[in-house]
Amino acid sequence: MKKALGFLAGIFLLSLAARAFQTAWLGWSGGHSDVGFWWSVITGFLTIAGLGAVIGTWIHTRKAG
Repeated sequence: MKKALGFLAGIFLLSLAARAFQTAWLGWSGGHSDVGFWWSVITGFLTIAGLGAVIGTWIHTRKAG
């Protein structure tokens, strides 16, 4: 159960990161470099959190030995 919840949390955060990347892309392509920059920063943080959740879940729910 913990494994499923950890992976679901990671996938949720990665989906939020994908949406933030879309917003950043729209900002950059629309000529709003400030919007593009800050949404890129948010994308980076969400990606780190999502990968941390997935990798951390994988490491901490492995069978010992």
